[in-house]
Amino acid sequence: MHAPFSRVGGPFAAVGRFSHRRRRWVLLAWALLIAVGLLFGTKVFDTAAPTAAAAGSESATGSALLASASSSDLSITALVDGKSVDDSAVRAAVTAAAVDLSHIAGVTGVTDAYNGGGTALRSSDGTASLVEVQLDTAGKSTVAAVSQRLEAIGSASGTTVDLGGTQVLNAQVQQQTQKDTELGELVTLPLTLLVMVLIFGGFLAAGLPLIGAVGSIAGAFLALLGFSRIMPMDTSVLPIATVLGLGLSIDYALLMVNRFREERGHGADVAAAVERSCATAGRTITFSAVTVAAALSGLFVFVSPIFRAVAAAGVSVVVITVLSGLTLVPALLGFVGGRIKPLPAGRNSDDGVFARTVRRVQRRPLPVAIGVTVLLLALAAPFATAHAQSAGADVLPKSFSSRVVADALESRFPAQQQAAVTVAVQGSTAQAESYAAEVRALPGVTGATVASVGDGLVSVAVSVDGGTQGSTAQRVVGELRADRGGLTTWVTGDAATVVDFKHEVSTRGPWALGLVVGATFLLLFLMTGSLLVPLKALLTNLLSLGASLGAMTLVFQDGWFSGLLGFTPTGGLEAWIPVLVFAFAFGLSMDYEVFLLARIKELHEEGHRCRKAVELGVQRSGRIITSAALLMVVVFAGFSTGSMLDIKEIGLALAVAVLVDATLVRMLLVPATMTLLGRANWWAPGWLQRFHARIGLREGQTLPPLRAGWGTLGKALLPPQRPPQRVPQRVSEPMRGGSV
Repeated sequence: MHAPFSRVGGPFAAVGRFSHRRRRWVLLAWALLIAVGLLFGTKVFDTAAPTAAAAGSESATGSALLASASSSDLSITALVDGKSVDDSAVRAAVTAAAVDLSHIAGVTGVTDAYNGGGTALRSSDGTASLVEVQLDTAGKSTVAAVSQRLEAIGSASGTTVDLGGTQVLNAQVQQQTQKDTELGELVTLPLTLLVMVLIFGGFLAAGLPLIGAVGSIAGAFLALLGFSRIMPMDTSVLPIATVLGLGLSIDYALLMVNRFREERGHGADVAAAVERSCATAGRTITFSAVTVAAALSGLFVFVSPIFRAVAAAGVSVVVITVLSGLTLVPALLGFVGGRIKPLPAGRNSDDGVFARTVRRVQRRPLPVAIGVTVLLLALAAPFATAHAQSAGADVLPKSFSSRVVADALESRFPAQQQAAVTVAVQGSTAQAESYAAEVRALPGVTGATVASVGDGLVSVAVSVDGGTQGSTAQRVVGELRADRGGLTTWVTGDAATVVDFKHEVSTRGPWALGLVVGATFLLLFLMTGSLLVPLKALLTNLLSLGASLGAMTLVFQDGWFSGLLGFTPTGGLEAWIPVLVFAFAFGLSMDYEVFLLARIKELHEEGHRCRKAVELGVQRSGRIITSAALLMVVVFAGFSTGSMLDIKEIGLALAVAVLVDATLVRMLLVPATMTLLGRANWWAPGWLQRFHARIGLREGQTLPPLRAGWGTLGKALLPPQRPPQRVPQRVSEPMRGGSV
């Protein structure tokens, strides 16, 4: 028989009691949410599309003006390849297709190498040509009919036909993003189940976090669908939100189930174990969510839609994930908790592999701290050479038709090569010609072509030496904006997009960084009462982040292991990705830092000297932190197996960040630096110490003994009070799931 228990006060215990008592209703509500989310939430993939990286900027405004004044953005391009352009069968097939295409509803024009296109639509070697179809609608039926008729050219002429253009590119990005998301889940879920079976020693306990993850993902899809109605939803946001929800939900459920097993091992029945787990581990995951959400909220400072979409989606996913951990997992434990193997009370030991590692570090803390810092700085060094770029079809593998067409336009059709800079000029063609003559005289400019777009708008396509996003092109953008020739102009194009994005990051980035760092510093101070510990935590976090960004640069810019990971390096990094990696990795890394520091602080308050508190804190939290980090790495690495290059970059960078943080930082650098600081770890001015004594936060809460009688119910129901001095007994939620 299990011992009677006193009810625990506080909101988290109340949520646990409710979830256990009303577990059938809670489970039904989540079942409905999962069904609706999987049935309707996945429609967000149909509404998402690539968005401008620097929306609201001059480049985005100019691009929008040119697109609205012409039909060039609503187009499909077919590459007819493999036979001479002058072959009679090829000519007949293309000409017949052009006639049929002109009769399809929604088609406004058809241009080919035999009718209006001339040499501009012929490849330089004469073995390929282009068919360009302009549309006035992006409707699925029109795009499908046009694509089907263009593909039929191949069978009629014995050539290969690849389709590209904005409509095909967007459709392929949408489809592949959904496939990569599903593949990531398919790869990740079985591997995480296997890891959790090894952690828990049984399938039943290991399966609960996966069910919680499914609930979180379904809720996340619904949240994303809602946000897609009020803001542009970039295709990259969907797998990012999915991987975050999957990783955090498994992490939080791991904490809840592990704590439940501990309480059962101490003699609590299922109801008591659920309540006490929510009161302690529930408080833990909520504090974790606040930390992650604070890091993601920094993205709201930016104006680019992809940042705001990720911030809104990320914060909502964190909220849904916490609700899953606080309600769904406890409800499931109410049903199957009696069959989950308790964690033996005598299993915990204060002399394990983690404690021994810390003792070795403490013998030579200064060399360890210097060595790890130098290593992390060396890993971060490659990021200093990173090149920002704005990718188009490059995000797709070379086997995709839109990527084939884009590569062919660049290498085989000189007249079709995209200008490095495009200037939208408001005025007459004559004014634009005079302006273009001045542009041609600029250093590095090789040509400027004028074309009337309509609605009083003229485009000037500027060619430059070097790449379309290179240093010369970016310099020309600055010169064109500094001297507009007395006209109203908008300088746009790929180079301008990169310039505007860099400007946004340089001007708004410090504010975002200040918000994230300030909020995190405040949270750490409220928990520790120290000024030095939060400062040290922020610095070590930045080191681990730098290592992940450096690894991302080596792999995706310089091409290390590109063959193994299945991609072709593009010579740069997608401009917005390092910012997202910083926000996500900072939140996740600080999450582990908070729990470790909280545990060490509690041990210090119990009377342990600093060195011993660090040793015991790392030992008692090491196994569960390592398990959680391993699961995170599996999730992030699983999403790197897809085809989309941007998702590969994010997945790999986050996996490296968590791996470095859980090993080099938590096991070596943190013990070394805290040992060197000694008693100074907890220093703060007297007035701040008094301030912390009044409003300081605690990660855990004092629990009544399991064998307390019901006569203490009234006292137990009161909000838990902070004791003046903690007694050396196991009464609060250990870091990341408990003493192990």
